Amino acid sequence: MKRIIISGGGTGGHIFPAIAIANEVKKRWSDSEILFVGADNRMEMERVPAAGYKIIGLPVAGFNRKRLLKNFSVAIKLLKSMKRSRRIIENFNPDITVGVGGYASGPILRAAAAKNIPTLIQEQNSYAGVTNKMLAKKATSICVAYEGMEKFFPKEKIVLTGNPCRQDLVISKENRNEGYVHFKLDPQKKTILMLGGSLGAATLNKSIVNAFTKINAMEDVQILWQCGKYYFNEMSSLQIKGEIPSNVYLSDFISRMDYAYSVADLVISRAGAGSISEFSILGKPVILVPSPNVAEDHQTMNAKALVDKDAAVMMSDNIAVDMLFDLALSLVKNDRELNKLSENILKLAQHNSAERIVNEIEKILKK
Repeated sequence: MKRIIISGGGTGGHIFPAIAIANEVKKRWSDSEILFVGADNRMEMERVPAAGYKIIGLPVAGFNRKRLLKNFSVAIKLLKSMKRSRRIIENFNPDITVGVGGYASGPILRAAAAKNIPTLIQEQNSYAGVTNKMLAKKATSICVAYEGMEKFFPKEKIVLTGNPCRQDLVISKENRNEGYVHFKLDPQKKTILMLGGSLGAATLNKSIVNAFTKINAMEDVQILWQCGKYYFNEMSSLQIKGEIPSNVYLSDFISRMDYAYSVADLVISRAGAGSISEFSILGKPVILVPSPNVAEDHQTMNAKALVDKDAAVMMSDNIAVDMLFDLALSLVKNDRELNKLSENILKLAQHNSAERIVNEIEKILKK
């Protein structure tokens, strides 16, 4: 029986690959025992049990770069997390420990490596995070989603696998037709899908509000807008006042992403690694607006990796409020440019990533 710890989280971009890897492990070894280790009070403490897996939380928190005095409590939490991690490793005694990024990965992978238990890192971004760079020295294998990662990690440990994506995302004529009905959209109009993540992105929301007059004048374009739960009350009040144009469909969260992607001629999104993997596999033309609020500005690096291959368009956050929709409304009507972006992003797609990561786990366990 295989005993595997999967650690990490903090955002959906870390949690989804973790669950996808766990599901693939279960498919391959049905009697395997999987334990998740996450950070207390973070999203994974709800999402992982909902997916049917046991999780233990660590009191770990991120380093505060702006308010350095706050880091005294961060250091105390890290020491407690290290102690708890050593106990988890001793009690569960895993055959391998997998880290997908996020606060909890550090303490648990260090504790595993100290006991000579093999560790595998899954680095989702094109610019490696501080934690993964430190863990790489002792890691057995490092699964990456981008080429050129030897500038961060030992070349002999790197395996190009891509990031696991949701398996239910299928673009089809049937889903396209269903999507138009589901979102009450017009099949004759070009559709822009704007995604701010499950919580929302202030810049993206401000940019569309700023462009309402222009959008209203566009009779042949419509917008499917996921504003995020943090902003939904504020944006709904605009709808009640009649300020949102009739060709804009507002939602706090889109559960039927298969429908949304199927109707979208163009996507506007932040540049998280998981989202980019989905756009690549589905061949979606995209305008990326990297979030400036992430560690080491890795979203800009993710976006540049696509822009350099003519596979996406990027706009910086500081000009997006004024200029994003001028670009989007012009691009969505340019079929030649949309087709080029679609063809180029498809070339970057990494398929069956969860399966390829579990192949790597299997190789390590056989050794």
